[in-house]
Amino acid sequence: MNRAFTNILTDKVDGTAQFYQDLLGLRRAGDFGWFVLLADDDLPGFELGILDRDHETLPRQEAPQPAGVLLTFVVADVEAVHRQALAMAAAIIEAPRDMAYGQRRLLLRDPAGTLVDVSAPIRAA
Repeated sequence: MNRAFTNILTDKVDGTAQFYQDLLGLRRAGDFGWFVLLADDDLPGFELGILDRDHETLPRQEAPQPAGVLLTFVVADVEAVHRQALAMAAAIIEAPRDMAYGQRRLLLRDPAGTLVDVSAPIRAA
């Protein structure tokens, strides 16, 4: 395999891309209007595509609302991301809370309706 990345299907390409830029500091590595490719300078090889669900490259029957997907981003400080999400008036599903598996997790939805998990390892006191 040479490359793999996830595409989020949306009717708000620019707004959805901007959401991830503002929330996580991703940058636009490519912008074609109907498709935006996001990257992270600190994580070489990471890419996230934002794709117009009505674009001709997708068969119409394959562009429904997202289902069965949870995007997870592990960050150093979930509280900082939570503050940014609040400032953005993001659709927060669950405020940060400690999970039994050793992560502190924030759940929210992006403008396309995709469920997003932002987590950070719980540090031992």
